[in-house]
Amino acid sequence: MPRSIAGTSPRTWRPACETCRAAGLTNISLDLIFGIPSQTLDSWQASLWAAADLQPEHFSAYGLTYHPGTELWLRRETGAVEPVDPDCEADMYELLLDFLPGVGLEQYEISNFARPDRECRHNIRYWLNEPYLGVGPSAAGFVDGVRYTNTTDLSAYISAARDGRPARAEAESLTPDRRLRESAMLALRMTAGINRAAFRARFGSDPAEIFADAIRKHVADGLLVFDEESIRLTRAGLLLANTVMMDFV
Repeated sequence: MPRSIAGTSPRTWRPACETCRAAGLTNISLDLIFGIPSQTLDSWQASLWAAADLQPEHFSAYGLTYHPGTELWLRRETGAVEPVDPDCEADMYELLLDFLPGVGLEQYEISNFARPDRECRHNIRYWLNEPYLGVGPSAAGFVDGVRYTNTTDLSAYISAARDGRPARAEAESLTPDRRLRESAMLALRMTAGINRAAFRARFGSDPAEIFADAIRKHVADGLLVFDEESIRLTRAGLLLANTVMMDFV
């Protein structure tokens, strides 16, 4: 799994990477955010060049999200922060798609790129909707069809662990239909899309039949590719992924 250098400013990237390399780490991931207020297409390209110069094995890039209730969201609501124009943000994402393959980082998920065999196996389990353990306060897990979140209280977590009790604050059992639909939606995040044979083996049904209306609609709009092997987003579909995926949920 890549080691991520989080919470750093551009001027600390190089020494941070050099420290990791000197410590013997050979699988480094960089995370960048685009669509930041006052960011331009030129400044975003400069950030991409700076990141590529560090030769990371893995790279993630996410558009800035304004979460309701956060300080950044409130500043946007009051006009103290002006969001980047949506068309400019789309141009930033497309620049990402064009730039990274040229430096050896191939896209394998909407926001993730990697050198050969350096894809993040941990996150791929999320996108394939396979089981994973959540260990520690606030951790989330998915086991035996149950999605859960542990308590945020460290003392309560330790007490539960000592008593051999689950430390779950929330738990939700997914119905077979919901698990099927979520699996399809999450698989669409991968550039490989929904593998029809694997989906049939897992759920006993062909996704082409279950999601026929959604597939027909989005193929006609140029957002999906549908063939004998898979159902996957086109380049245009990557820009409107949430719109497509909602029709699968």
